Amino acid sequence: MDEFTEHEKNILKEHFSNIDKQVFVITTPSQVDRGALMSRYSRSSKSMRRVFLDEFLDNPNRGEEFYDRVLIEYGDDSVAELGLIQVAIEGVSQIAVKSIEDRRIGLSYLEKSTRYVRFDQKVDGRYLYYRDKDIMESRHADTYINACDLSFDTYSKSIEPMIRYLKEREPIDYFTFLDSTKGKEVIFSELKDSKDINIAVKAYEASIKAKALDLLRGLLPASTLTNVAIAGNARAFEHLLNILYASELKEEQEIAEMLYNELCLFMRPFFKRVKSRYGEEFREYIRKTREDARSIIASLLNRNNDIVQELESEISSLPYVRLVEYEQEDTAIDKVVASIVFEYSSISYSTALELCKALSKEDKIAIIDSYVKHRKNRRHRPLRAFEAVYYTFDLCTNFGIFRDLHRHRVLTMHRQLLTVKHGYDMPKEIVEAGIDKEYKDCMYKSREAYEQISKDLPLHAQYVVNLAYRYRYMIRLNLREAYHLIELRTQKQGHPYYRNVAQEMYKAITRVNPTLAKGMRFVDLNEYASRIDSEKRKELKLQGLYGTNK
Repeated sequence: MDEFTEHEKNILKEHFSNIDKQVFVITTPSQVDRGALMSRYSRSSKSMRRVFLDEFLDNPNRGEEFYDRVLIEYGDDSVAELGLIQVAIEGVSQIAVKSIEDRRIGLSYLEKSTRYVRFDQKVDGRYLYYRDKDIMESRHADTYINACDLSFDTYSKSIEPMIRYLKEREPIDYFTFLDSTKGKEVIFSELKDSKDINIAVKAYEASIKAKALDLLRGLLPASTLTNVAIAGNARAFEHLLNILYASELKEEQEIAEMLYNELCLFMRPFFKRVKSRYGEEFREYIRKTREDARSIIASLLNRNNDIVQELESEISSLPYVRLVEYEQEDTAIDKVVASIVFEYSSISYSTALELCKALSKEDKIAIIDSYVKHRKNRRHRPLRAFEAVYYTFDLCTNFGIFRDLHRHRVLTMHRQLLTVKHGYDMPKEIVEAGIDKEYKDCMYKSREAYEQISKDLPLHAQYVVNLAYRYRYMIRLNLREAYHLIELRTQKQGHPYYRNVAQEMYKAITRVNPTLAKGMRFVDLNEYASRIDSEKRKELKLQGLYGTNK
């Protein structure tokens, strides 16, 4: 452990969480210095605190000089991962925010919720949706505005009727709530304590509102403005900037320029390459690849139109979840078992694989069972051996459900442009609440607008499409991530549509690999009319009462 003078100790206290322990937090104010210090430390025999005193303290530009040398002169990208950033991007469309959130490595996102936040606000008499310049300067401007306004009008006018309908169908007296005086749950009418009544009412109102907004979010167009917070490292932000700059949509290009300017205010060394020849070459690579792929695929589909039409006609137009690539049960089991054997032995993987092929089915099952039997809840995720087996799903769900599944980072997702070609979903509650005509009229108007705009601006036409319209994408994920996604997305408080998607994924995996799916014990296949239990837990936690009725 280093010896520091009293003067040095006083200085270090301002830049590190402690001055005499093996573990400490780097608190020096400049993020550039924090990252540079970590990188310099990896190539020095000195301790970090000594490196700081000797090389950083008296040179306020040390961090910037370091990154100029390493990133510009040597191109060592990995050091950019030491620059950690948190930003917020506000007032961007659903189209743009999905392009941003496509960057799955090095960045984490929190987006404004369509479940807890109403999107019926107006500013200066206008609904909050994106007005693309190319559309607004085209002959389609009025068509676009009328379709988006109708979507928001229908959404706004439907909120209170839907809340009233849900309260009539699921009155508060149908539910039980904690009676703190008795230590157990009773029906609402039996509650006497004013605090218990207040908690119950808040939980009930929140659950009704959340369900109403869930049911109506399909009316919102993809132009709807949202906010997203992003945390990540500079290397990932640099890649995001290049992707946005290379976009064909002005909105995404403008976001890139604003983000670049803000990031440079605080961490310029990390982003100098974005406007250099390096950045231009990368963006040109993206553009040319996109153009060539589009051209060659259009030609391919045109030459094989009859085959494509025949194959597509065999697929139902209804929302579907299809498992299209997987490994046969015996092969999948051998891969997982071999991975487990390899991890807990000193033999090579190839030897482990050959050994597994010679084992009895009973021995293999016993090994797999031992790997998952101690899981007590869904957060006890299977360990790494389950990454040996992969599944590919072909999905066609509404765009709202895609948004929920898009948040999962440990998977590969390919997706298409948003369109109206595959129809839309309408929850049965829309019909039961008597607002189905308005819902259908909205979908018709959006479809009509899309078809007109897409003739001239196919990429921009996405903005007018409602979240209820079905959307094609594919997901490739390993068994370990399948456990996480399926068990999480089937929990009772989830949206019924994405719960159904996750349930169908579970059933598909169970059909082809039942032995491996057996440990997925926290999948909920039930259907629920209400998500009030989640709101009850939230209110009780806020009051410090959660767990008192266990």
